[in-house]
Parts: sequence; structure tokens; C-alpha cells
Amino acid sequence: MVVLLAPAVVVPLWVPIYDRTDPTFVGFPFFFWFQFALIIGTVVLTVSAYLVGQHVDRAARVRHGLPPVPDGTGTHRKAGDDL
Repeated sequence: MVVLLAPAVVVPLWVPIYDRTDPTFVGFPFFFWFQFALIIGTVVLTVSAYLVGQHVDRAARVRHGLPPVPDGTGTHRKAGDDL
């Protein structure tokens, strides 16, 4: 998941990539429209990381003999288990 989230952090910090005005898009300099593109890209990467994390969590729960999704009742706990 870190691999999916790293570009969302590194690219905005790498200012020389977008420190220019050309090319323009609908009259907006590159600096501005690239920032909006970064927002959309970050949303896509974050949702992807979330979905991968959910899949990994479900697989780990099934591997340990638990239901894929917690039911919220805590019935799988044994007496004396810590929360």
C-alpha cells in the first residue's frame, strides 16, 4: 500500500516538475491545472490503496478462521481476550 500512496506524497513535493506556466489548459497555466490533476490522481491512488487493504484484511481474517467482515458483536472472542 505504501507503493500506491508514495507518489501522492512525493510528486507534490517535487516542485520543479510543475514550476512553469506552459502548457496552458483552458487559459489556466500548467502550475494550476497540474495541481487539480494531482488531486484527482491522489484520490485514485488512495481509493486503490484502500481497496487493496480491504482485500488483504479479508484474506487474513479468513486465513485465521474468522468471518471475512467483522459482525460487530465480538462473538469470535474467547473469555479473557483483550480488546
